[in-house]
Amino acid sequence: MGVHYFLLIAKGYQLTIELDHWIRRRLRMCYWRQWRKPRTKVRSWIKLGVSERLAISCGITSKGPCRSSKTKGINIAISNEFLARQGLISLKDLWINIHYSS
Repeated sequence: MGVHYFLLIAKGYQLTIELDHWIRRRLRMCYWRQWRKPRTKVRSWIKLGVSERLAISCGITSKGPCRSSKTKGINIAISNEFLARQGLISLKDLWINIHYSS
């Protein structure tokens, strides 16, 4: 029982991390789609702390939302801290609190 139990916990933890990553990426895609025009995207990225040059390259890209959500500029603007301030709860942190709290 011991080995199988720990393998099950490890797989559950890895799935939690992957799901948490997927949710954050989908939210970044939603923000990218919300700002439809390139000018609006550039202004929004700059307001969120991205340099002007990087914001322009993110705003005028021909990549779709899925590929764009992985770019450096979008990950700087919509960081994990930004998403936490918006109310997103980290599944990884919940997993750790549930399984390793004293």
